[in-house]
Amino acid sequence: MSASPRVVVTGLGTVNPLGGDVPSTWEAALAGTSTAHTLDNDWTERYGLAVDFACTVGIDPFDVLARPEAKKLDPSGRYSLIAAREAWKDAGTPEVDGERLGVVIGTGIGGVWTILDQWDVVRDRGARRVNPFTVPMLMANSSTAHVEIELGARAGAHTPVSACASGAEAVANALDMIRSGRADVVMAGGTEACVHPLPLAGFANMRALSTRTDDPEHASRPYDVDRDGFVLGEGAAMLVLESEEHAKARGARIYAYVSGRGMASDAHHIAAPSTDGQARAIREAVDDAGIAATDVVHLNAHGTSTPLGDIGELEAVQLALDGQTDQLVVTSTKSMTGHLLGGAGALESVFAILAAHHRVAPPTINIENLDPTTPLDVAVNAPRELPAGDIAVLNNAFGFGGHDVAVVFTTA
Repeated sequence: MSASPRVVVTGLGTVNPLGGDVPSTWEAALAGTSTAHTLDNDWTERYGLAVDFACTVGIDPFDVLARPEAKKLDPSGRYSLIAAREAWKDAGTPEVDGERLGVVIGTGIGGVWTILDQWDVVRDRGARRVNPFTVPMLMANSSTAHVEIELGARAGAHTPVSACASGAEAVANALDMIRSGRADVVMAGGTEACVHPLPLAGFANMRALSTRTDDPEHASRPYDVDRDGFVLGEGAAMLVLESEEHAKARGARIYAYVSGRGMASDAHHIAAPSTDGQARAIREAVDDAGIAATDVVHLNAHGTSTPLGDIGELEAVQLALDGQTDQLVVTSTKSMTGHLLGGAGALESVFAILAAHHRVAPPTINIENLDPTTPLDVAVNAPRELPAGDIAVLNNAFGFGGHDVAVVFTTA
């Protein structure tokens, strides 16, 4: 039996609170930019929201997309299409047979704006006034479908829906598609657009969100002793994955290798994480990559800024790597972007890849008093250089329901 092909990343794209493309996002991340802000609307007065701040995308999709196509997409679909087009162009618009091209785009919720807006239309104006594009806009696989159609991808189009692990699971599934021989090239990523009164109210009422309404800019503070919950974010990120052979044959620039993935389920609790499940996913990813624990020099952590989750994840990393973590530098970029839910794992994969490619870990910002129980070395408020030579970086993503995903990227 022939060996599975090695898989590389040749294109990146994103739209998120830090920037409308990859270069501006990376620059803002290295600068330690906070994007959390009080929302400019009347939601607090109208609905009595307890939390009135979030991290929102800083561009208007209607300035990027043609108006007719933008109107047929939910905001989550707009973000994913913008990011996919950037990633495809960044990869050099690969020439590939459609039957060897796949798409995997994850989301946690899908078209929540469309669902709720069109319900308002039914209630207030009657069923006959509902947008005829409602169902294609609200369905969770809408982003996957639109990107698949645009690229002419016929090897398979899939939509993992695993809460906050969805984007990372998409990358893992794309890796499997290429390894198994189903495709030579796969567009993979995640998207979410849930900065809306209903999700804000739901997360706030379960006490998952920070309540630092008087200082939203510093509300997302993973590993700080005063962390009190995450800040909701939005956006999308896309990666072009290729077999190494296909990429090298066309002379493509290679950012990094996608060398391993691990997936586990907790079977524990709908909202509380399990250290065991997280550790199993991480250990599987490292084993799948065929590397030693000491090769992992950087972790882009799930790190949401919750009191229990932040430390529990780092304990899971220690467990998975058998305590061989002295070389490991941890970053939670959610301190800058907020939590993109189904888009988080994809965006944080982009950060992990760029960290490996440029040999620098972005900072975790807003840490005023590092929690003394933090068991690993955190890049506190400033970027950190990564070593030369062959290195590995790890991205974790964990979702409500006990969905645990870890992906390993390497420089060779």
